[in-house]
Amino acid sequence: MSYFIDRRANARNKSAVNRQRFLRRYRSHIKRAVEESINRRSITDMERGEKVSIPARDISEPVFRHGQGGNRTIVSPGNKEFVTGDRLRRPSGGGGGNGSGDGRASNQGEGMDEFAFSLSREEFLDFVFDGLELPHLERKQLVDMREVRPVRAGVGRDGVPARMNVVRSMREAYARRIAMRAPIRRALREAQEALDEEERKDPVLRNPSRIRELKGEIEALEKRLEAVPFIDTYDLRYNQLADQPQPSNRAVMFCIMDVSGSMTQAHKDIAKRFFLLLYLFLERNYERVELVFIRHHTAAKEVDEEEFFYSRETGGTIVSSALGLLHEVIEERYPPGDWNLYVAQASDGDNWDDDSVSCRRLLDDKLMPLLRYFAYVEITPHAHQALWEEYTRVAERHGKRFAMQQIVEASDIYPVFRELFKRRQAA
Repeated sequence: MSYFIDRRANARNKSAVNRQRFLRRYRSHIKRAVEESINRRSITDMERGEKVSIPARDISEPVFRHGQGGNRTIVSPGNKEFVTGDRLRRPSGGGGGNGSGDGRASNQGEGMDEFAFSLSREEFLDFVFDGLELPHLERKQLVDMREVRPVRAGVGRDGVPARMNVVRSMREAYARRIAMRAPIRRALREAQEALDEEERKDPVLRNPSRIRELKGEIEALEKRLEAVPFIDTYDLRYNQLADQPQPSNRAVMFCIMDVSGSMTQAHKDIAKRFFLLLYLFLERNYERVELVFIRHHTAAKEVDEEEFFYSRETGGTIVSSALGLLHEVIEERYPPGDWNLYVAQASDGDNWDDDSVSCRRLLDDKLMPLLRYFAYVEITPHAHQALWEEYTRVAERHGKRFAMQQIVEASDIYPVFRELFKRRQAA
């Protein structure tokens, strides 16, 4: 039998691979625990990790052991029940005896039958946003040179040792040795032939000084031949890489939030939590997604992230002002031929008189032909108003590119968010 012993020193983060394998193997259990955690915690508290417990029965693995084997005869002292040939009944119940629990439920800490471990912030967010994506995302034409991919660009004399092309380097060295040694070998062969010819002459006619001269020349040529290096820095060749521009999947997400007087503070808090979740999702999954924040009451205004989430405003409600400003920003800065355009809007559904009809016309005639996706969430526990009815007509006309959901309370945010941005199969 052969034994293999790994004597290599333990590298840093050696357990990282085993941890990732564990997370993949028990993905369904961990994902269920993460979803339960989301329902317990606030959306604003999404960026910390989570402690997860998995029942021990779900992580048990089969184990092989060496049995004693063979026929054995034993003497059991004190036996009054069995004789030779009797079969012993297997004990009832699993685990060979009573477990550590007493069969009663308890809320005091963790049980012995659960395996608990902690998820880091990065791992927790991976499970939170698993299966989500920006729908209908397309790669757009090149508008800048920042998105590139390294591709092979032949072989050159400059480079780093990690990209050395050994085959080409040895080929160059072999060619150089042939080129440098060829004239030396030719001169050496001619000197050797002259020496042989001189030594074959009659001793009377032989020229000793000529012989010494030829031997010295041959010795010098042999030293020159040995001095030719096997490989030289001139021979080294390196694989070259060139940055090749790639089609960009640049996208911009427009976040529109109603801050009018009809939006109570509770409604505004829910809207902010929805956009915080959207912000985390975009920042984590897409490097080239720009965010544009628009707040509106009777008038719309483009604001920065800080003002969007934390400023307090009030007033009447004219939703079309935000859609009109959205169209102006698209025309000025984000041509649809270069950008994937997305919109997420949060409102309580309240709007000024006939402005909902204007909103539908803006969407049908100007905005939807430019957008990849429009997500609307209405934050209200009451019956829908005119804005929802008009948006329903827009959704019927534009199909899967326009999505609507209702949020009643904070616990609805995550399920609604997953429904709006779940991964869809390509048509």
